[in-house]
Amino acid sequence: MGLFNHFKKEENAATQAKPEVKPVVDNKTEPVKKPTVKSTTAEVKDEVKRQAPVKKEKDAKVIKGKTDEAHRILIKPLVTEKAAEFSAVGKYIFVINPRMNKIEVKKAVRKIYGVDPVRVNIINVSGNKVRYGRITGRTKSWKKAVVTLKPGDKIEIYEGV
Repeated sequence: MGLFNHFKKEENAATQAKPEVKPVVDNKTEPVKKPTVKSTTAEVKDEVKRQAPVKKEKDAKVIKGKTDEAHRILIKPLVTEKAAEFSAVGKYIFVINPRMNKIEVKKAVRKIYGVDPVRVNIINVSGNKVRYGRITGRTKSWKKAVVTLKPGDKIEIYEGV
């Protein structure tokens, strides 16, 4: 019987007149008039489609992708003597998640540090063989990224080191 009740609701809604809706006013665009109540829902949908779309202003830098997880992409900056020498030239070295690629690393650097990298190079570092007495094993393999910035751009990583 629920199916028949559905049809009754549509007939009742079509026969009852509702007051006209006031237009929504946006500070940046012209006021948009909402459609008045029509006898069928199809006519209302057609009127909504005919209205001009409202344009929204974009933010200065909208970055698509996994930027909400940027701290999971860049695990930590690599703090070594060689990395400190590279930072003087405008290259910064990070330990990154082994599943990430150059594009995702570039977006993460842009999100966290607010600078636009010119180039990203990625190196897979294999684990070393280690030995504890008779037991041999390997250390973990990891991935590092060398991020090159424009001349004049800077990342404050090695401040307290």
